[in-house]
Amino acid sequence: MIHPTALVDKGAKLEDGVTVGPYAVIEDNVRVGAGTTIGAHTVVGAFTEIGKNCRIFHHAAVGGIPQSVKFAGEESWVKIGDNTVVREFVTVHRGTAFGGGITSVGPDNYLMAYTHIAHDCLTGKGVFFANNATLAGHITVGDYATVGGLAAIHQFCRVGDYAFVGGKSAVAKDIPPFVIAAGDRAVLHGLNKVGLRRHGFSEETMDALKRAYRIVFRIGLTLNEAITRVRAQVDQLPEVEKFLEFLESSTRGVARSRRSGSQVW
Repeated sequence: MIHPTALVDKGAKLEDGVTVGPYAVIEDNVRVGAGTTIGAHTVVGAFTEIGKNCRIFHHAAVGGIPQSVKFAGEESWVKIGDNTVVREFVTVHRGTAFGGGITSVGPDNYLMAYTHIAHDCLTGKGVFFANNATLAGHITVGDYATVGGLAAIHQFCRVGDYAFVGGKSAVAKDIPPFVIAAGDRAVLHGLNKVGLRRHGFSEETMDALKRAYRIVFRIGLTLNEAITRVRAQVDQLPEVEKFLEFLESSTRGVARSRRSGSQVW
């Protein structure tokens, strides 16, 4: 169902049940999955792949060329997973050759109005972006994370699984999984207890994560000392190991706790 005022390039491939609204533009080398709706005045740029049963609201711009002076016109892609909602005036830009070539928005994401996903960003499953959330280039956001309204995340930062970034936060370092972060610059405020309970985490798991968080951020240890102590004193549940692996793999450094006793690392 394509509105007569829409412009759809002959090289675009639309599966069954796709709806394209008035004055929308779909360029060459676009693939749109079955059941997806593309709203009025939306622009879907070349080299974009949209999954099944997505809903792209009016005036969104998906698949634009990246805002990078290094971009030289190379083929690069935006890929949006199944069942994702993209609200009004959202922008999602293609990847770059030097950043992996793909900007990937995972399945079941919800991008509220004016969200910006820059080049080479990767988001996991079930990620929620509130109004005006802004991701610079090369950012990774884990599964079921939430990024609050007007939050801005610096390029190359990571946000871990089930983390919650509060509104109006300026994130300049990595945010570990399972925690709450907020402020300018963003600091940690403990575990994301409400989010973890909503996703069915057990009290045993939450207690182990709480103990690990306290050892890492509250008692004045270096990172290596803290990780060693967590592995010796806390039950090695998969979530605890994920938390430690995230810390060990950080290259930008990790945000501090609001009441941190840890040494600088």
